[in-house]
Amino acid sequence: MSVASSVLIPYASYLRVYEPLAAFPEPERTHWARYSRLPRTPGAQEELRRSLADLLPTPPVPVPVHESGEAFVAHLDGVVVICPWRTRLRGWLALQELSGQFPEPVLDAMLPPVVRVQVESDYERWLSRNPDARPWIRTAVWQVPLRWFALFGDEDREYEPGERPSAAGADGPSGAAGAGAGGPGAAGAGADGAGKAPVLRYRTTMAQARRRLARALRAMRESIDDGPMTEGLIEVGRWLEEFHPRALVELDFGGLVHALPEEWLAADRSAAQLAEGIAALRAGDGERASDAYGRLAERWRAVRDLRFAN
Repeated sequence: MSVASSVLIPYASYLRVYEPLAAFPEPERTHWARYSRLPRTPGAQEELRRSLADLLPTPPVPVPVHESGEAFVAHLDGVVVICPWRTRLRGWLALQELSGQFPEPVLDAMLPPVVRVQVESDYERWLSRNPDARPWIRTAVWQVPLRWFALFGDEDREYEPGERPSAAGADGPSGAAGAGAGGPGAAGAGADGAGKAPVLRYRTTMAQARRRLARALRAMRESIDDGPMTEGLIEVGRWLEEFHPRALVELDFGGLVHALPEEWLAADRSAAQLAEGIAALRAGDGERASDAYGRLAERWRAVRDLRFAN
């Protein structure tokens, strides 16, 4: 599997929840109502560029000083639904995860201890005033966690091929705009105008996502011992319970489309493959379930290994 040339980092996928305006209290509801009527709203690549820009100063600014007032906008059955960026909250949560992934000397080189201490202190104070806060967006780098696919069916899959750049020497797309006026779903021109990135995403209703997750969890608990997959499903289920029942759930391959060949993207049916394994479990066919899950896990192991390619 080859790595496509791209200026985009990170190669991340996203699980997003879009809620109807009725889910937001005032004055936030009025803000999002006005925001949704803008002729154009920033897309996923703009969000990424802004977050990376904060890392350029010395010392870096790992978490924005103020919370973002931006959001992704989509429509579900003709109703406007909103996915707030909540960049500041997600920055704090990402830093918490970072501390468990790297040795202390590496962390010190990335973010000086004095910066980390200040950020942790700011988060503790903020959390004491906002104990029920949760992000509308979850991020995974160099993968799509397999448990995310349990929320979707193959009929929820949306794939748009990219357009090859016309300029000589430009060997890959470098940007994607988004759903509606500027959200994450629709492909857009690269920063140099050379071509359009492919788009691969799944979208379903919150009700369907919860039903599928419950069926998957029940099948696994009745057939196998609890493990990382079961624990992951439980954790995702708890997160989904925090949102409005008429919300939209989206899995976006995001920046991964720049690292994977279009043939791979066009052929990918990961949600259907996981559903096949779960159906086999429910039918008592452990061998077929193990085979389906094994093939899916190997497919995504190869993607994770791309981070070590040069």
